[in-house]
Parts: sequence; C-alpha cells; structure tokens
Amino acid sequence: MELTKRAPAELEGLAALAEVLDNRYRIPGTNIRFGIDAIIGLIPYIGDVLTFIISVYLLFWMVRKGASGMLVIKMLGNILFDGVMGTLPILGDLLDFRIRANARNVDLMLEHYEEGQHQGSAWPVVIMLLILVILLIALSAYVVWRVLYWVFS
Repeated sequence: MELTKRAPAELEGLAALAEVLDNRYRIPGTNIRFGIDAIIGLIPYIGDVLTFIISVYLLFWMVRKGASGMLVIKMLGNILFDGVMGTLPILGDLLDFRIRANARNVDLMLEHYEEGQHQGSAWPVVIMLLILVILLIALSAYVVWRVLYWVFS
C-alpha cells in the first residue's frame, strides 16, 4: 500500500489489521475471502462483541488522528451495520463473509488522508438523526396512547 505524506504512518498497521479481520483467508477454488472477524463471529454473542470492540478501536484511532466529523459518522455507520447484522443467528455469520466494515473504514481513511474526501462537520447528520429519533419517540407514544385508549374504552 502506497501512502502519501498526508496519511499517518500508523495507517499501514491499521490496514494490515483490517486485512486480517476481513480478507485474510480465501476459500480454495473461489474468490470468497473472509477474515478472523467471520471466524470469531461464529461464537454466539461474545464473538460479535469482540469484533465490534476491535472495529470501534479503529474508529477511536481515527478520531485521535483528527478525522472529520463526516468521516467518523460514515465509519460508525459501517460498524453499526456490521454489528447489527452480526447479531442475526446464522444469517449474521453468513453476512460476515460479505460485510467488511473494517476494510471499508480503512478505504474511507485512505480517501480522507490521501484525497481529502469525507470532510465537513457531522452536525447536520447528527441533528437530522436526533429529529428522527424524537419523531419516532413521539410516534411510539401516540401509538401506545391510542392502544391504551382503545383497550380501556
């Protein structure tokens, strides 16, 4: 991997870690690649938590190195999607062969440092998510109120 002067040297180590986690092994006779993430993920609950912690470590590293808010939001989205899908019995284990959150996040890091992409504040996204959460809470409260009204009237 060729890094420019803008990319921190530690990025090479993180790229190697992501490679081991997501793409290290190949099923013979196919182009299907997987990593330790998929193997550890086979352990119910504990495996998913361990791989989630490792993915969050990569995210914290980027935050310490000055990643933009937008980059952090994108990386967090990859981690959360991988984590949520990993909790699905059997299907989550199969999806570990396809969802490569760590490799995607390293690609995002490279794009950030080498090409200057994913710049900007995360506040517009955070505000939109907060509004969405508030609306969902209000909708849930309304539905509960209507059901209780229906049951007790």
